[in-house]
Amino acid sequence: MLPIVIFGSFFALALAGVPLMVSLLATTVGVVVGYGMQYPLESVFLSFIGGVEPFILIAVPLFVFTGELLAQGGVGKRIVEFANVLFGWLPGGLGVVTVISCLLFGGVSGSAIADTAAIGSLVIPAMLAKGYSRGFAAALVSVAGTLALLMPLSIPFLVYAFISGVSMRTLSMAGLFPAIISGLALIAVCMWHGKKTGVDPGGKPASFDAIMKAAYSAGPALLMPLFIVGGIWSGYFTPTEAAAVAVVYGLLISMYLYRDITWRHVPALLLKAFMTSATVMLVIGATGALAWLITAEGVAQQLANWVSSVAHVKWVFLIMLNVALLLLGIFIEPLPALLMAAPLFIPLAMAFKMDLVHMGVIMTANLAIALYTPPVGGTLFVAAKLANATIGEITRHLWLMMAATFSMVLVITFVPWLTTFLPRWLASVF
Repeated sequence: MLPIVIFGSFFALALAGVPLMVSLLATTVGVVVGYGMQYPLESVFLSFIGGVEPFILIAVPLFVFTGELLAQGGVGKRIVEFANVLFGWLPGGLGVVTVISCLLFGGVSGSAIADTAAIGSLVIPAMLAKGYSRGFAAALVSVAGTLALLMPLSIPFLVYAFISGVSMRTLSMAGLFPAIISGLALIAVCMWHGKKTGVDPGGKPASFDAIMKAAYSAGPALLMPLFIVGGIWSGYFTPTEAAAVAVVYGLLISMYLYRDITWRHVPALLLKAFMTSATVMLVIGATGALAWLITAEGVAQQLANWVSSVAHVKWVFLIMLNVALLLLGIFIEPLPALLMAAPLFIPLAMAFKMDLVHMGVIMTANLAIALYTPPVGGTLFVAAKLANATIGEITRHLWLMMAATFSMVLVITFVPWLTTFLPRWLASVF
């Protein structure tokens, strides 16, 4: 009964439009008071503070600032130019370029919102000029932008590593193959759309000289994830130190190499990044308070007992996991949803002898879908604004892309090799 009351109260408040942090805290305090529990309310405050105290969370505002820095600098523009030279000649070429650009930029930003805003502002005007509909352009950018969450510098991966205790070093590479196959699914949709509608039938491949020129221009930006992830794998950086290195690297290439921003732009970028980070940290703290209550009252164990009575085999549990995460993601953004769901599902995953790195990729891939589904839809609303499209226009094109990405989520779920092979191979080599 208690799990139903806790989650029912929270979802009722969230659906009523109450801010997420307030919904989390109101649910925690309301259940403690309503059930007459003997916990002092100071425990809620202490668990809130404890939720944002871990040192590793310093990396969150640093990576957010890096994303803002690169989105405003010339990194996105050069990545799009590089992708266009390589893939723009294919059928549906501009769509293909959008997906490839989002993958590459996601590797340096780790943020779906930054990915969508930076790449969308560059490719959407070009897609509209080419003849693509506003709905298709916005739908594609909103979905492709979420690929950033599976790339090596993913912020949700950082948070999951903190919750689960798995190595960020391992997790950073676990999502690379899943991100690529999800990108390939979207590329197939783009090529089909380009051929079917005739808006982008393709052309001739670029010359070798043009490819080399674009690669030279984009090279410093493309080297950033290799430099950062290489530092983590070699043991030179911790994830937190890597976030600081990413900021310095981003400043150097944006200000002194590309020269697209100057020192006078930095205060505004810092303010925007820290406002975003403050919102994230408040939600993390409130989620920590609710997680404390869930743990103290044994809700996770109650849920585990119920699931074990229903799911007797691993594949049934995996289906239930995917459905639960999709439903949760409809109402809550990925980071708070991850903070709520991970402590509940990780013990169940361990009971079924699942690899926790694989579990983290499954959870992140599912919750990424929430970013382009109403009512939360972070990337959806950013793309809609950039394309000046209505949600109805976007939704008509969104279903096919969602089917493609969710099909890949199922592949990721039931083929653990895609997640575990690369980290294990790198560990054996290095």
